[in-house]
Amino acid sequence: MQDSGVVAEAGELDVIDVLTIEETIKMALGASRRQLQVSTLVDLEAHLRGHIALLQEPARKAADQMWHGSVKWHRLITRLDNIERQAAQELCPLPFGALIEVQLMARDCQWLLDGYREGWR
Repeated sequence: MQDSGVVAEAGELDVIDVLTIEETIKMALGASRRQLQVSTLVDLEAHLRGHIALLQEPARKAADQMWHGSVKWHRLITRLDNIERQAAQELCPLPFGALIEVQLMARDCQWLLDGYREGWR
């Protein structure tokens, strides 16, 4: 695996493998183009959960640095809380429902990755 993104804050070095995250997102969003296999969706969901957990850390740190009464802070915290809540839910046992949930999780992961790249806007 290649290290394509590095963030250093407060003397701490966090390595986020952007290329792997991008590939997982691409696979999840393209899953509807292939025959639905629940095992594939379960694997994608597990990877996306891990990516989301990793990307939420710098997002939460950025939110902690904001003024907690601002609209920007409120929007960020609300979105992060929603992403966390969704990622904690069980995957739907039905193939089409699982596909939709995985794709929504991929979009949340993409949003987190974009924020990470932009240094949390």
